[in-house]
This record gives sequence, structure tokens and C-alpha cells, in this order.
Amino acid sequence: MPADKPYAPACDRNRDPILEVLRIRFTGCRNVLEIGSGTGQHAIHFAAALPQVTWQTSDRHENLEGIRQWLAEAGLPNTPPPLELDVGGAWPAARFDAVFTANTLHIMSWDSVLTLFKVLPQVLAPNARLTVYGPFNYGGRFTSPSNAEFDVSLKATHPERGIRDFEAVDALAREIGFELVADDPMPANNRCLSWQRR
Repeated sequence: MPADKPYAPACDRNRDPILEVLRIRFTGCRNVLEIGSGTGQHAIHFAAALPQVTWQTSDRHENLEGIRQWLAEAGLPNTPPPLELDVGGAWPAARFDAVFTANTLHIMSWDSVLTLFKVLPQVLAPNARLTVYGPFNYGGRFTSPSNAEFDVSLKATHPERGIRDFEAVDALAREIGFELVADDPMPANNRCLSWQRR
């Protein structure tokens, strides 16, 4: 492993529980866009386990080299080069039948979350799926003391960050024609929220 190759220990811990959700929620999907691929660790794990799926990574420019390193090392045929994607900038012209994103909504500003959901219909096919992994509040309340502490640390670094309310995110999904199909509990007080386009 190159010394400068990025590595996120949390990816190794949560990848298998997330994969079990994706096996169900992305049944029949062939082209998945991952938004905010981070290190690229999730991408190679999921693409290796789901060889029938083309797994398209994407992230901001500064993260692309690390993703390329992981993809090159894995050498999988179903992981094309990563796309540069900032939700407030240009989006790919391609259409996808599923979108996956992990641990992104709480590090984006709320305005960026609004933009994300506004633009999603432009890149998604009819009957497309959407799965979002991360921590969420319910009824305006934290689900654990650790999530409350995490929210404080997020806001201390960037005031616009924070754990999002499930109800607010679900409302954004419904506004663009998506219906919630599952809210799966994950380890470490996280969730996998899955919607399908109506």
C-alpha cells in the first residue's frame, strides 16, 4: 500500500453490513453512482461483491487521486475512473439506476443537501433506487449519546455541519418523487435509508 494511499478504518467496519443492505435494495440495478466516495474503499468492496453492477465513484477533486489508487490496486472491470463531482457544480450527463452515498449528509451544509436532492432526478432513471448511509436524528432527537457528541464535534469544526433529521431528509426525497422503502439499522448508531423513485 503506498504511504500516501488514504485509509478509513470505519470503512472496514461498516462495509459488510452496508453490503447486505445493498444486495437487497439494489436488486436488478446495473449502474450505480456513488456520491462522495471518499477513499474508494467502499467502492472496491461493493463492486467486487456485485460484479453485475458498474460502480461509478465520484468525489471532489482533492479526493480523486486516493480513489484512483484503490481502484488501480483492485483492478476490477466494473469500476470506471472516478468522476469529479461537487454537488454544487457540474453533474455527469449519464443516467444511473441507483445512487449510494455514505457519511456525506452530515459533513455537507444543509444548502448542499438541498442541492443534492434537487439535482438527483437529472441523473436517475425511472424506478431508480437511492440508499443513504449515516447517522440520523428522529423526532429532533439524537439516537445515542455518542451521536450527540459527534454532532458537537462536527459543529465545532464547521458550524454548517451536523447530523440531519430523518424527517427532513425523507421530505426532500418525497418532494422529488421518491418513496421510502426501508430504514435499516446499522452498527454504531447509523442507518441505511433506502428510497425508490415512483
